[in-house]
Amino acid sequence: MSTIKAKVKDSLGDKIFLIAVYVLLSLLLIVVLYPLIYVISSSFSSPAAVTSGRVWLWPVELSLKGYNTLIHNQKVTIGYANSLFYTSVGTIISVVLTIMIAYPLSRKTFFGKNVLMMLITFTLLFSGGLIPTYLVVKQMGLIDTRWALLIPNAIWVWQVIITRSFFQSAIPDELFDASEIDGCSDFRFLRSVVVPLSKPIIAVLILIYAVGQWNAYFDALIYLKSASLFPLQLILRSIIILNNSSNATDALKQVERQQLAEALKYSLIVVTTLPVLIIYPFVQRFFVQGMLVGSVKG
Repeated sequence: MSTIKAKVKDSLGDKIFLIAVYVLLSLLLIVVLYPLIYVISSSFSSPAAVTSGRVWLWPVELSLKGYNTLIHNQKVTIGYANSLFYTSVGTIISVVLTIMIAYPLSRKTFFGKNVLMMLITFTLLFSGGLIPTYLVVKQMGLIDTRWALLIPNAIWVWQVIITRSFFQSAIPDELFDASEIDGCSDFRFLRSVVVPLSKPIIAVLILIYAVGQWNAYFDALIYLKSASLFPLQLILRSIIILNNSSNATDALKQVERQQLAEALKYSLIVVTTLPVLIIYPFVQRFFVQGMLVGSVKG
């Protein structure tokens, strides 16, 4: 038997709409992609070509001077190591604390969950402000320590709301009732049942917290004084603003330092964005699922 497949033809209005959508998305792709290509091309171009504005799309006068300077720059090496530490340890702390506070709020048997959720949501709308927060961090003795970048912003309220909604929709009450009959404790149920079933939302949390920690610099600017604790983003900020040319006295030497700082800046931007580009493909397949389930239901 032969099967006949009916195909619905798009109307003229639908075709025009699709063409407009493709054109708009193509323009947005160019707008987003061109700065990235320009930065990568500038990082592989000679410093003179970058400062003279001859780099538009492809590298000009191929050079690795920026990366060579980056490797031998001790401040960049220390900042990179610090950023890796802040990102890895901070992400672990944030994900664990978010799950520990979101799971009880998702259970119907948790007494006072609505009041607690209202107080948590209140902090999303209103905060104490910069100066009170600084005084609290100072009173806790965290100024100029690594913990100043890990503890104060360890939990993001929006991630707690998303995780709570995910637990409400993805973890049925029947599983909890069955485990309770078998004598399973709450912590054992969280570790053995909830966490293995929550890989999509955990992947979302890891990506969001890791990107946030990696790109953060404002807290380091406020709380840190020792250069040995500075993250990579703070080093990049100083290079962009100061341009590493304040100590140059000779005119020719000043131009050379400006060119070298320009090449170092673009190379550092590429190296800074590299970890995020590496992490994203591994969690991308969980990202859409976790965000949709956690934000639509509950």
